[in-house]
Parts: sequence; structure tokens; C-alpha cells
Amino acid sequence: MSLDVTFLGTGAGFPSPSRGASALVLRRAGQCWLFDCGEGTQTQLMRSHLRAAKITKIFITHLHGDHMFGLPGLLCTLSLQRSADAGAAPIDIYGPLGLRSFLRQSLELSHSQPVLPHRVHELVPTQDQCPAGEFRDFSGLELAQEPAGTVLRLDAETDSYLLLEDEELCVRAFRLFHRVPSFGFVLEEKPRPGKLQVRLLQELGVPPGALYGELKRGRSVELAGGVTVRPQDVLGPPVPGRKVCVLGDCAGPVGFGARRLCGHADLLVHEATLGDGLRDMARQRGHSTPGQAARFALQCGAARLVLTHFSQRYRGGDDMGALRSEAEAVMGGQEVTLAEDFMTIEIPMKNKSKDFAITENSMTQ
Repeated sequence: MSLDVTFLGTGAGFPSPSRGASALVLRRAGQCWLFDCGEGTQTQLMRSHLRAAKITKIFITHLHGDHMFGLPGLLCTLSLQRSADAGAAPIDIYGPLGLRSFLRQSLELSHSQPVLPHRVHELVPTQDQCPAGEFRDFSGLELAQEPAGTVLRLDAETDSYLLLEDEELCVRAFRLFHRVPSFGFVLEEKPRPGKLQVRLLQELGVPPGALYGELKRGRSVELAGGVTVRPQDVLGPPVPGRKVCVLGDCAGPVGFGARRLCGHADLLVHEATLGDGLRDMARQRGHSTPGQAARFALQCGAARLVLTHFSQRYRGGDDMGALRSEAEAVMGGQEVTLAEDFMTIEIPMKNKSKDFAITENSMTQ
């Protein structure tokens, strides 16, 4: 099953001709999940190889405009592209408390009536996720006539928010410190059953066919002679799933959840707005430097670090090379990737390869 990440916007603050505002798409099992939706995201989608109509879930890291101003327009465009099917599955949108009200008021004041059903699931932040004077309590906002959704609260035991879980994967959010409450998201696939030991199955007298499938799905089977064969008797070691972590703007994590959830990530996407020489400015503005991002990646044991959300002051060339060098120096020379708009990174299955395939500027003309 393919899994890849495409960066649509890698700039900080506002879109520019060289870098769009924050947005990336994760593709898995034929679905597209959008992480952040800055101004101009739908234009970036049109320029890419992706199809906006495939988006089924949207995750907003925090309530700053360069991460969410594109969301109302995208929902309206998706509604124009899709028929008003009453049975259509709604788009699930996850983000901080206040996102539901922002969407409702934006659509209402602009007299927009998107026919595309959507649900907004809000994460309740804690006051230590931003400076004391910046925290705003949005819990009392009017909820009437707003799209359906849930309110998600921090689980103290795991220091995280459970967003969704099924037989194949789990998605959680964790807390970050920024000028407003910010979050990171981690998608983790569950281990897949190991390979069937065919020779052992033959020795046990298990006939090929449906019984093989039952064992592969983790179910015991009973043979004609009354012998029960258990999955653990004939399956090899389970194959670990893949893990992708996407962090919003931050000066660092809050609590233990971030480091625990990001442990041994296959791909860690972290902001690096300003260079190490401007670390004081970065801290004041609630941002990270390449060195800080690299230290977090080391603490987590991440296999690959990708830096994004670069200040528009960095125009490329030597500027960007310096940012990479700052991160790689912390990581002992381990390669660090600087994200570019339309770059796609593939994360292969664990039993196939440990390498990553990167396609730069995979943009349609």
C-alpha cells in the first residue's frame, strides 16, 4: 500500500512566487489527507499532480491565517466540483477549538452554502501551549447551526488526543508551544501480520485457499481431523507499520506526548522558520530553528527529518544550504531534507525497503 507526502506550501507567513503558504497532502489507500490550508492552497493543488476531489480529511495545526485562510474557499470549490449527493461521506476536519466557529462565520458572512457535507472536530488546548497573555478561551462560542462534529479533550494518561482509529491505523494529536495553541499530528500504521510459513502449513495439513486467508487475518482455523491451528503457529514475525509525524508551528513540545508519539518516526516534518543565528527571534515568535528541529528528531530517533515553513527572507541557494548545514551538524551528518513546493516523499513498506524516494517539483504544467 503506497504512502507519500506532497508539500504544497513550504513558506512562512504568506504565499510568495517561490513558496506557497503552509499545506501538505498525505496520500494513502486512495485517499488524500490535507494538513493545513493556507491562502492559495487550492491553486497549488491545481498545479500539482494531486486531485482535490480525493481529499477526505483535513487537519489544521493552529489558528493562524497562513495555516487556515484557504479552508473556506477550498470547501466551496470542492462543493462546486461534487454533486449534492445526500449519501456522500462528509469531510472530517480536525483542528483547535474555535475552528468550527471560524468556518461557520466565514461561510455565513460570504453567503456561501457549500453542499459538500463536513464535520469539524475541535481539540481543546491547554493554557500552557502559548504565552499566558495570548491564550483565548473559545469554549463559549455560539454553536447553533454549525456543522456537526465532536469536541476532543486531552487524555492525561497518554498526553495526546485520539482522533481516529481503525484496524489499520491510528491518528493522534499532541501539544506544541506557539504564540497560539498549536498541535502536531501522527499517523501510525498498526503492525501487519507476518508472512505465512507455507512449508509449516503443509506439514500441518492445512489446505491452500480460504484457511490461509483466515490465518493471515489472525483467526484460528480447525482442520477436518479436529486439530486447531493458531495464527501464531504459522505466521512469521509481524511487520511494523509506518509512522509519519507532522508538526505545526512551535518553539518546542508541551508535555511528554510529542516525544513519545514521534518515537522512531519514519518521517518527521518540522518547521524551521529562522536560522540558528536568529534563535532568540525565533523563540520570541514561537518558532524553531534547524538546530532545534534536529535535536527533537534525534530525541525521537526519527529516520528522516524534513524541514519546512521557511521565512520568506530565505531566497534559496546559500541561504537554504546554511539551514540544512545547521540541522545536519546537530544530527552528526545525517541527511536532512529541505522541503520545496511540489516535492513528494514516498515512505515504502517496511518489508520492502528502508530508503525514501523523493521527487522534487512533481508539478503538472
